Amino acid sequence: MCAIGRILPLSLAVLSAASTAQAQEHTIRVALTRSIVSVTTLVAIEKGYFKEHGIKIEIEDIDTAASAMALLAQNRLQVVEGGISAGYFNALEKNLPVTIAADRVTTPIHHKFMLRADLKDQIQEVAQLKGKTIASNGQGAVTTYEIGKLLETAGLTINDVEIKILPFTQMAVAFANKAIDAALMISPWNVQVVDQGMAVPFADPDDYVKPSPLTIAVSFINTDWEKQNAQFVRNYTLAYMRGVREYCQAYHGGANRQELIDILIRSGTERRPEMLQKYPWPGRSPNGRLSLDSLLDMQAWFAKAGLTKEQFPVERLINYAHVDHAVAKLGPFVVENQNSTLRGCR
Repeated sequence: MCAIGRILPLSLAVLSAASTAQAQEHTIRVALTRSIVSVTTLVAIEKGYFKEHGIKIEIEDIDTAASAMALLAQNRLQVVEGGISAGYFNALEKNLPVTIAADRVTTPIHHKFMLRADLKDQIQEVAQLKGKTIASNGQGAVTTYEIGKLLETAGLTINDVEIKILPFTQMAVAFANKAIDAALMISPWNVQVVDQGMAVPFADPDDYVKPSPLTIAVSFINTDWEKQNAQFVRNYTLAYMRGVREYCQAYHGGANRQELIDILIRSGTERRPEMLQKYPWPGRSPNGRLSLDSLLDMQAWFAKAGLTKEQFPVERLINYAHVDHAVAKLGPFVVENQNSTLRGCR
């Protein structure tokens, strides 16, 4: 999707890893939900991090990770980047060949529970959401979990509201048509509906979802593919984690921030560069690790809501082997902009 740009100088450790790259290109199909954090993969493509290892990335856009889980299990996709959902735990119940390989978004996530602008004087407490129509981007999606956790702060459950499933791209129209009263939205869409006067922020999941820190998005991989292509998976992960480190430097206002903004603009993720400067970026781990307490709470919540049946131990939910190998090669992450006080990406 993106032109491959100039390859930057490499550390000796990365050069050593790159020397194992195969002459024959190996295609890896990656599905992702478009957001600011997508630039992790995009910058790794542009800077040739994948190509150094003989890897070609084919990207497929999806609305939710849940919608792509079946394709991942069939190995029609090898990697899916998106939100944790009931669909993942259901896939494990069916013993499908999928697992979590790395963090994608962990507190601060900068999601927002948005309220339709004309309701801001009528609804000022969570309890007043009872009976209202609330948009989530997927049945059993992580946004549904976030909505449910908000309702629980007032003694309500997900059954006390009407959940309407809509892609983030259609939520603004639904607000304009008064088809929904509220929505759980991510950047840049939650900023856009405010700028357009359609909705106002009502609550921040970073404040009300416990336990914290909150992990809401990850990278899933097909485990059959992983077993058959162990070295390629290891090389893919090393290139990907270099993209993660690029993201985290930009997150903290590093010298590469404008470069990553330009990539996001060229990719069509956001067409207004001023917006990428204006609103905060989601946090993530520079070491690929997610919040285990958050993941286990999410699993328990989906089971309680009747969206899943079984619950699994951590070792069944995650395989850190490849990110740990990559981090050992890359070394400790050090924020270049020592003046940054932002939490996350540390």
